[in-house]
Amino acid sequence: MKPKILYIVIPCYNEQEVLSETAKRIRNKMTALIDARQISMNSKVMFVNDGSRDSTWEIITKLHNEDKLFYGINLSRNRGHQNALLAGLMVAKEYADMIVSMDADLQDDINAIDEMVEKYYAGNDIVYGVRNKRETDTFFKRTTAEMFYKFMKLLGVETVYNHADYRLMSKRALMDLAQFKEVNLFLRGMVPLIGYKSDIVYYERNERFAGESKYHLKKMIGFALEGITSLSIKPVRMITGMGFLVFLISLLMLVYSLVQRFTGNVVEGWSSLIVSVWAVGGATILAIGVIGEYIGKIYLETKARPKYIIETILAEEQVEENYMEEN
Repeated sequence: MKPKILYIVIPCYNEQEVLSETAKRIRNKMTALIDARQISMNSKVMFVNDGSRDSTWEIITKLHNEDKLFYGINLSRNRGHQNALLAGLMVAKEYADMIVSMDADLQDDINAIDEMVEKYYAGNDIVYGVRNKRETDTFFKRTTAEMFYKFMKLLGVETVYNHADYRLMSKRALMDLAQFKEVNLFLRGMVPLIGYKSDIVYYERNERFAGESKYHLKKMIGFALEGITSLSIKPVRMITGMGFLVFLISLLMLVYSLVQRFTGNVVEGWSSLIVSVWAVGGATILAIGVIGEYIGKIYLETKARPKYIIETILAEEQVEENYMEEN
């Protein structure tokens, strides 16, 4: 069987400290796969610069000039990890038979790519890279991540437990992913919706090689909320249920108050009143906030603004010309 073309898509944001080492290890892995005739000699590595403020793009340019194995995409400004990843996937799908997405920090075990490729040849359109343990995470991050996955399952969202964005997708799967037009991206929840045959490769996540994590607490919370509100309307339904419950309680309290009044046992004191006011007020504000989040998403979707704008592509001349003609 003729070896298939593999592209590895790597979004980058301020990764100057690790990028050279990442390129070195990925080059060795690609060479080994080509020598073993697992992938085609036309396979490539595509770095996507997400508006980095350091010298990330200069390093990508240097890598491309030294070795045509490396391609580069430069977004016009910072659009976030998910949009940067999608930009690379959408360009790569035109030229590759299978595409692996991974982060630039070398925490994802690149040796898992071998098994992903094998499972692709076995007939799987999607192969998820799943962490077999989270020992490299802090207790807080490990606990909150587990709570997030359980909560997503409770909401009916289909996600793969302990899977981030380290996965292999076939050309066919990416062609269908391109049909998902939403602006609010949560790829690890969108990919399972494609529905094609899939499998899992377990790997041990490494410590970050250099630099610092881009996912701080504020960003993790925002990412979690994005996932919840992008893929499920159950929070709105929960608010409806909560409102109905509060209404029933208020009816019971009304009956109770009338009974007490007619029996002459008037309950005095402000405690119960203040607690009720604060409870209902807090629930109301929370409900307005959640509904507002959904309205905000509708607002962004109706504008239909582009998810990203590609400023520059470093690739072979034919690839660059094809992209310019299409856009």
